Amino acid sequence: MVKIRLRRMGAKKSPYYRIVVADSRYPRDGRFIEELGTYDPRTDPSTVKVDGDKAREWIKNGAQPTDTVKTLLKNAGVL
Repeated sequence: MVKIRLRRMGAKKSPYYRIVVADSRYPRDGRFIEELGTYDPRTDPSTVKVDGDKAREWIKNGAQPTDTVKTLLKNAGVL
């Protein structure tokens, strides 16, 4: 199954995430199909940058967003 999920980047105790489309069998920080945007929880307020058109296209084609990504997409106005 194809999922839209977060990929952790950044140094230890300094997380930075990329929103990616990946096969659910791949590891969290492993291979992915396409990058859709970024999420930085350390800023105040948190920064979310998403390519809405790509995200909608992937969801239309059957990709399932994780619970966290679904919340981020709703707050960004994509869903």
